[in-house]
Amino acid sequence: MNIALLLLLLLPGSLSLTGCRPLPATGQPPTPAVTEAPPIPVYRKISAQEAKAHLDKDHTITLVDVRTEEEYREKRIANSILIPDYEIEGQAAKMLPKKDQTLFLYCRSGRRSRAAALKLVAMGYTNVYDFGGIIDWPYETVSGK
Repeated sequence: MNIALLLLLLLPGSLSLTGCRPLPATGQPPTPAVTEAPPIPVYRKISAQEAKAHLDKDHTITLVDVRTEEEYREKRIANSILIPDYEIEGQAAKMLPKKDQTLFLYCRSGRRSRAAALKLVAMGYTNVYDFGGIIDWPYETVSGK
């Protein structure tokens, strides 16, 4: 018997035994299904100027002040919400329910906002930006309750 003919007869059976499939009629490997990977949470640092430019254009950004309630009442950026850095882990799920929402964090000097941003990233939030401290915010602020 011709060796080529014998190989043609045996090849399809051996492929099914090894779990391999023959190539489609086109001779090209099948195209794997494309699945979109979930976003990777990362910490991002931006300047106050960059934050202001984005806040002016995109009103869906959630602005988070991570200072104390006293500091918040004294002086804050308009439309910010207060979640003190020491309450981030306990309050985030309730106050920031969408883990893919864009969050801009600030504190007084940048130390607490960085720590809070890193906590949020560790919790799976994917669009976390830290723009430092209110002491570097040259724009309008508000005070009071």
